[in-house]
Amino acid sequence: MTILPDFLHINPQTRHVSLDGRNPAFYSDPNRVYALLHEHCPTFYWEEQRQWFFTGYDHVNGLLRDRRFGRQILHIASREELGLPEPLAHLENFNLAERYSLLELEPPEHTRLRTLVNRAFVSRHIEKLRPEIAKLAERLIDGFEGQGETELLSSFADIIPVTMIARMIGIPDEMGPQLLKWSHAYVGMYMFKRTRQDEYAADRAAGEFSDYVKGLIAERRREPREDLLTHMIHTEHKGQYLTDDELVSTTIVLLNAGHEATVHQIGNSVRVILESGLPPADLFRDEAATERTVEETLRICAPVHIFQRWALEDVEIDGLSFKRGDKVSLILAAANLDPNKFSDPLAFKPDRQEAQNLSFGAGIHFCIGAPLARLELNTVLPILFRRLPGMRITRTPVVKDVYHFHGLERLDLAWRQGSPAL
Repeated sequence: MTILPDFLHINPQTRHVSLDGRNPAFYSDPNRVYALLHEHCPTFYWEEQRQWFFTGYDHVNGLLRDRRFGRQILHIASREELGLPEPLAHLENFNLAERYSLLELEPPEHTRLRTLVNRAFVSRHIEKLRPEIAKLAERLIDGFEGQGETELLSSFADIIPVTMIARMIGIPDEMGPQLLKWSHAYVGMYMFKRTRQDEYAADRAAGEFSDYVKGLIAERRREPREDLLTHMIHTEHKGQYLTDDELVSTTIVLLNAGHEATVHQIGNSVRVILESGLPPADLFRDEAATERTVEETLRICAPVHIFQRWALEDVEIDGLSFKRGDKVSLILAAANLDPNKFSDPLAFKPDRQEAQNLSFGAGIHFCIGAPLARLELNTVLPILFRRLPGMRITRTPVVKDVYHFHGLERLDLAWRQGSPAL
């Protein structure tokens, strides 16, 4: 019989689970809990969250694509009909910034916005950025290589994704630190048990972020450039252009989604590779090996764990009845550990040839920035391990208390100085 940790209580008969999402014993090592959920009840009611959650690969994959569920509900029913409270007054700026977010819309609005943006993120366009990403990574490493040690998130991981997505949109490099501050405050809205202070910080960041983007939009209308923002302003879809509010929401979601998860994933990937003990020279021996290594790090330590959806009609899933307006949660990171799809799922095995990980989602809301994130990881990780031979972790990494995101507070590294390892 499996012994559960003290902070986890599972009733397989009722499929009810009690678990504090802000408990460090959980968010520091969520994979251990996910494995227990797979063993006892992969579909469960999380008592503290008052919601049903799915962890099974087939259920998560299916629900991501199921058009009976959506990211939006108020387009088919009123708050009064659904018994939903009115929006909080102190979140006015945040709610306005989210109103036209690609992550929150359903067709036809989602189709129109995504069509206007998607061309810039297809793989053949993104691939052209590889030399620029590599050059940035090499320059950052030049700045700390001679010291023999660094804190990788602040010196490397934080900088690359925000710089690249900002350049694509048309934002100067020097805005990077401010964009990070806005983004960190903004995504505080998605944390479990967020505080009123978190909400005030997110709303303030949303207001400042929006004002900055509105200024950029005005500039690009006067002086168009070869960047994504200009493209979004001046490109039409079936005779329609994006409104200023749509442009603000889309720019903010692209900036946040374009770097927040990748920052976490660079740190997560380096950690899992170093802790695996596998030789980097083998993991990054060629392009194919590098791609397999990156996909395995995305599978075993995904940066975003939960994606929520509304039931758009009455529906039954896994023996459970949901009514229109019910919300369900899909744990992407747990689906990546389903023992029915992955052998020895808690082990880091880059040579796997099993199911595709679900870290970027699926269906119409598949992460638009996935090609960019994958390119950044496939480019910078081999450079990092080549330039810093014998890299090792010098302080036990601490995971951020930001569940349902998963990333490190810091990653302290040291290496031997000498000839390259790869």
